[in-house]
Amino acid sequence: MPKLWNETIEAHRREVRDAILDSTAALAAEHGPLSVTMSQIAEKAGIGRATLYKYFPDVEAILHAWHAREIAGHLARLTEVLDSVEGPGTRLESVLEAYALITHESHGHQDTDLGAFLHRDNGDHLAHAHRHLHHMVQHLLTEAAQAGDVRDDIPPAELTRYCLSALAAARTLPSEAAVRRLVTVTLAGVRPPQS
Repeated sequence: MPKLWNETIEAHRREVRDAILDSTAALAAEHGPLSVTMSQIAEKAGIGRATLYKYFPDVEAILHAWHAREIAGHLARLTEVLDSVEGPGTRLESVLEAYALITHESHGHQDTDLGAFLHRDNGDHLAHAHRHLHHMVQHLLTEAAQAGDVRDDIPPAELTRYCLSALAAARTLPSEAAVRRLVTVTLAGVRPPQS
């Protein structure tokens, strides 16, 4: 097949898959994940049930695929932030702020039946994302400590756990301004002690 034809088919498949994922997430948020049917998804996505079954075997598989896509998007956003700034201290601050804002934005689905459903088995994609995030932040803390921007009397692995645990509180904060204050306080905890 010509390359253009293959690219067109792949683009169409991605569009259909995205429509399925988006439709399923919307239905699950509205009705609860256990109330959604494949027929409802097909109708909302504007495709036939036979087409839907070519992509996914059941609702649970669709919801997990949607969640994996969301997590991949969050990691891509953090990488984009990381690559857009210079200097170890600035990179650390920018990534921690972006992580806190993502956590804050994502709190809605975690406080619902959908969140409970998606997080009950803590799938491989979630564990991989946590490892990736931990590695990214630890690397940034190590670089910032070497530059004198972060304390070096505590191992970077411990500082990483501190930062990520502290910023998890962004999930419950009422505003982005509150999230930014939380980042400021968290960063104050990793700065070198004043002599």
